[in-house]
Amino acid sequence: MSTPTRRSRRPSPAVYRRRRLVAVLIVLVVIAAVVLVIWQPWRGSEAAAPSPSVTTPVAAASTPPASAAPAEASAAPVAPNPTPDASGTAPTVAACSTAAISVQAVTDQDVYSAGELPKLSITLSNTSGAACLINVGTATQSFVITSGTDTWWRSTDCQSESSDQVVQLAPGQTVSSVTPLQWDRTRSSVDTCGSSRPQASPGYYHLSVSIGGIQAADTKVFELR
Repeated sequence: MSTPTRRSRRPSPAVYRRRRLVAVLIVLVVIAAVVLVIWQPWRGSEAAAPSPSVTTPVAAASTPPASAAPAEASAAPVAPNPTPDASGTAPTVAACSTAAISVQAVTDQDVYSAGELPKLSITLSNTSGAACLINVGTATQSFVITSGTDTWWRSTDCQSESSDQVVQLAPGQTVSSVTPLQWDRTRSSVDTCGSSRPQASPGYYHLSVSIGGIQAADTKVFELR
């Protein structure tokens, strides 16, 4: 006698629907994961965030303090730009005349002990009411030291280099030498520039100077001891 075969039951339609829903959800999750990997929205937010700006500080132009001391001659004084007239052309600045310029011989001391070397300078002032041009270069400077009628030393006797420097002097402006010229207390001559020279004896000496073709009205008296 044979055993009767049991027929398997087919799943109900509700089961099929649940299985399809699960399959669809799995596919959607996979697609969403792929999209997130490719798109990477978190990077977009980082790129959109503005980076902090770095501002480079601008150095402020320094304004030199006002000084009561006269400007130095070798450094050309800065003169204000001439104001154009009604025609739009800047007025021409004339050369300084002898009457407009006051030149003065200057020494750093009045009395020099033995071994001290005098330092010589020139000071010039524009005493006129108008700006003018003058060549204050070493090519136009002259220092002469005398004792009585005897000329002891000239700055031009052994001058190796010279230069021109035209500057504009404003009305009332005063300028003086950048670096004083040092006298070695010897007698100069064009023939003894490279050899030993006689030493000046103690006594009184006179310094006379000229610059830009303008001679100082007075000499500067100093004493060597």
